[in-house]
Amino acid sequence: MIQDPGNLGTIIRIADWFGIPDIVCSINCVELYNPKVVQSTMGSLGRVNVVYENIVNWLHQHSDTRSIAAALNGRSVKSFAGVKEAILVIGNESKGISTEILEMADEKITIPKIGGAESLNAAVATGIILSHIV
Repeated sequence: MIQDPGNLGTIIRIADWFGIPDIVCSINCVELYNPKVVQSTMGSLGRVNVVYENIVNWLHQHSDTRSIAAALNGRSVKSFAGVKEAILVIGNESKGISTEILEMADEKITIPKIGGAESLNAAVATGIILSHIV
């Protein structure tokens, strides 16, 4: 669940950049038409389909598609190049992905940490991950 409107807008824009046609948001995610979301998409809102769903139910319904969850303890993003189809799960900015959803993921992916920061912004992490796997 993305709470920051700027992050959601930026994630939509990143999806548009990488040709990702659909984003599924948690029902608790920030409102799509929040003015800051709309502004930060820079027009990408018109090219990316965004829907709100119960994520647990949605993942069960799409269990035939590989799911990859961004986590601190997964395989390096560098080993995921060339993914043709998958569900990428990005978590809340402060809490990450819930344990229930994390356990549903087929794989966990990690951006290797070199410096001292304890976390990355959700939109930044999305961009880094997509730049490696698409």
